[in-house]
Amino acid sequence: MAFQEIKNIVIRGVAACVPEHVVDNRDSTLIGNAAEIEKFIENTAIVRRHTVENSGICTSDLCFEAAQKLLAELNWKSSDVDCLVFVTQTPDYQLPSTACILQHRLGLTVDCFAIQLSLGCSGWVYGLSTIASLMNNGNFKKGLLLVGDTVTVTKSPLDKSTYPLFGDAGTATAIEFEEGAAGIKVHTGTDGKGYDAIIIDDGGSRNPFSSTSLQMKERESGIVRNNLQSHLNGTDVFIFGITRAPQSIKALINHFNINIEMVDYFLFHQANKMMTEKIRKKIGVTDSSKVPYSLQEFGNTSSASIPLTMVTQISETLSVGKHQLVGCGFGVGLSWGTVYFETHNLCCPPVIYL
Repeated sequence: MAFQEIKNIVIRGVAACVPEHVVDNRDSTLIGNAAEIEKFIENTAIVRRHTVENSGICTSDLCFEAAQKLLAELNWKSSDVDCLVFVTQTPDYQLPSTACILQHRLGLTVDCFAIQLSLGCSGWVYGLSTIASLMNNGNFKKGLLLVGDTVTVTKSPLDKSTYPLFGDAGTATAIEFEEGAAGIKVHTGTDGKGYDAIIIDDGGSRNPFSSTSLQMKERESGIVRNNLQSHLNGTDVFIFGITRAPQSIKALINHFNINIEMVDYFLFHQANKMMTEKIRKKIGVTDSSKVPYSLQEFGNTSSASIPLTMVTQISETLSVGKHQLVGCGFGVGLSWGTVYFETHNLCCPPVIYL
């Protein structure tokens, strides 16, 4: 089992940035009639989404704004940041790595370690595990984990199975080395046989871009997309989520003897309300107030959903005192990850609108 206990690091702060442009699902003609829209909102809880629609805003822009704000709030100098990990499925370019571009934009030194990871909804947990592993021996003192996606650019506006679900966001998490700190506890897993449950068929080396990649095709009623737009097998992903996520959370809790009653908040990837409620009940959390939602305002924001939920739903609480948190992300890959961590007077500025 893929368990990690990574000590000597502390999460100092979390910031988030979203596009100011809002799409309201109650105005959607794609979902269906008024009754169908209300049923959709009842099942998913997704009312509104912030999207980069026709703005030219990239994921890196959102993460840059979040990072700038967090550095200022923490009074960290850009020259003090030793490492940067950028997690996204929507980089600026196929190459170079957008992590290098962010290193320059943020004014980090040329000695800064900068790396980009390609992961979706499990990305914040994997990114946190990666940067904590880089920092726990003390060679790197301060680090930035930048996580986000502008996934709406990969969705067909004629695909009712994906388009109404997703929003865009970028986040920044500040990590600092502190000798003796409890750090984080992590469980991760991967099941690549389900790689095609969430996929963009063309544009990579396996299926390079061609003229046919842009052809819009009706896959089934209400689902029209081309091969450069993402496909989601809703049934497979739902079963995967309600199976693997609770298994991972239980495995982490049991392996590290965590008292589940002492956990203040469970931060689940914001896929949809029906899925999240099933996960909550499967792990035995009876107090629904311990599971905050950002779905209603932001939709499924992929890798950004856990830190965005922290910033928009519980920031005032987290900014004062100590709290025990469990985060769980699951999705593209298929991959999943659960992390237990504690915060103390977390720096958590209000969400930024760009």
